[in-house]
Amino acid sequence: MTPHDTPVLRVAGRPVGRYVTRPELPARLAPRPYLHPVTTPAGTAVTELSPADHAHHLGVGVAVPDVEGYNFWGGRTFVRDQGPTELDNHGAQRHTAFQLRDPDGFVAELRWVAAGAELLRERRTVAATELTDTAWALDFTFSLTNVTPGPLSLGSPATNGRPGAGYGGFFWRARKEESAPDVFTADREGEAEVHGTRADWVALAGAGWTLVFAGATEDTRRDPWFVRAAEYPGVGSSLAHTQRLPIPPGETVVRRIVTVVADGRLERGEAATLVRKAVSQ
Repeated sequence: MTPHDTPVLRVAGRPVGRYVTRPELPARLAPRPYLHPVTTPAGTAVTELSPADHAHHLGVGVAVPDVEGYNFWGGRTFVRDQGPTELDNHGAQRHTAFQLRDPDGFVAELRWVAAGAELLRERRTVAATELTDTAWALDFTFSLTNVTPGPLSLGSPATNGRPGAGYGGFFWRARKEESAPDVFTADREGEAEVHGTRADWVALAGAGWTLVFAGATEDTRRDPWFVRAAEYPGVGSSLAHTQRLPIPPGETVVRRIVTVVADGRLERGEAATLVRKAVSQ
């Protein structure tokens, strides 16, 4: 890989994230660009890449388990009345170009391809911003345009018959530690209470680090949060929580998620204050 393939995000001159554009991965993992490692200002890694529990979890990125039947999430596909099934149906996201590239962010173009055909074209805008000496924000926007001549839709295991598994969209695989991280919102506590809610923000707090996720547009705030803590630590959006998300030909779906990356364990008030500052920048 050339250095151009792996731009490094910096905040106040310090590296806080590496973006891999062309990973060499088997088809079963739905190869796609990702951010890893992502670190706190003090250097604590808060992402994982292909962990033993879910080899298809690739740091921070965009993954959708069902695009017209093609798996852009990786791993097995959930089939109605059958369960998780190994299928030869994996797609890949292919980085084509950077439209903009600076030390604190970039704009990238991607093609979502499966079975030799391009289904979606994505524009991805990523920016890193300093919030305090101990916290920064990752601003992640993606737009998916249907480039096929007909309608297509995005689905999830939930829309295919597995309740509570509406994952798909922005996804952050967090650092796994000996103890599960704490999960909380402004008024809820615990994985069971937070998963599936439409909270303004969701926090994941581990040993010496906190991540706070916020939807930064009206459409993004409508998406319920997908949250895991006990089995593995991860937070993402749910583009297809209970119903498939249609994208007519030529139409575009846009989502923006801002994540506060902080050293230490933030309390509710601190998390809310930092999120407000991050989203308003």
